[in-house]
Amino acid sequence: MVCMIVIGVDAHKRSHTCVAVGELTGRRIAGRSAGARDDGHGQLLEWARGLDCERVWAIEDCRHVSGRFERFLLGRGERVVRVSPKLMAGARKTAREPGKSDPVDALAVARAALREGLDELPVAQLDERALEIRQLVDHRERLVCQRTALINGFCPRKCVRSG
Repeated sequence: MVCMIVIGVDAHKRSHTCVAVGELTGRRIAGRSAGARDDGHGQLLEWARGLDCERVWAIEDCRHVSGRFERFLLGRGERVVRVSPKLMAGARKTAREPGKSDPVDALAVARAALREGLDELPVAQLDERALEIRQLVDHRERLVCQRTALINGFCPRKCVRSG
């Protein structure tokens, strides 16, 4: 049996907080925060892939702060759904932790996505052609980075596209 998780994302201008919950139970599995930059996006994706489950990213639909992360995930073949902010109001009220915090909000996003149904929420997507081109460009950039590192005699930390 393959496990399935929903990763709720509370996106802000400077940081993103993610909380993974089980699709069947809605119980919190893990959480992680990172900067809202390319390296932070990479850290969050690496963390999610380390959970070793199929996943859906549920991102609070605030595209002025979440759009870049959304495009980052889509460009790497991840499944992303958008959750309207009004759907989380009730989930925040029932959270066990007092006050408003980023992990509470990310958990509320994930649970709202489960409550509404993943198939009922708007799906974020690049058109088919744009996704293929993006993946080819990313692959080419990694190859160029690795070749340059070999020629210069050093081992790069990571060769990752910046966007």
